[in-house]
Amino acid sequence: MAAKILLVEDNPDNRKLIGWILEDGDYDIVVAESGEEALEVIKAHEIDVVLMDVGLPGMSGEEATRRLRSTEEYKSIPIVAVTAHALTTEVDRIMSAGFNDLITKPIDEEKLLALLASLTD
Repeated sequence: MAAKILLVEDNPDNRKLIGWILEDGDYDIVVAESGEEALEVIKAHEIDVVLMDVGLPGMSGEEATRRLRSTEEYKSIPIVAVTAHALTTEVDRIMSAGFNDLITKPIDEEKLLALLASLTD
């Protein structure tokens, strides 16, 4: 059975691109367009990995991740930050929110699929 990925991304173009990459990797995809929606969607599905855009409107991806980590049920689910912010100081701040890993935009398909494979094996 294919791993189920929750893709949290507000930008329709990025959702489409990442969705295609995930489909190429034979992953099942559930989509949320905001941090608030992600917190609701994850309750309705058995998610294996969350790909969380950091720069979401309203509740940031960092805050959504902190909230997931504060819930026993989601403490161990892999959450990957997806961001265009790759400066060392920003990466340190982002990772401190409780992410397991980080991937930068523009998305490198091979790198994303290898990361997901390592998290879902």
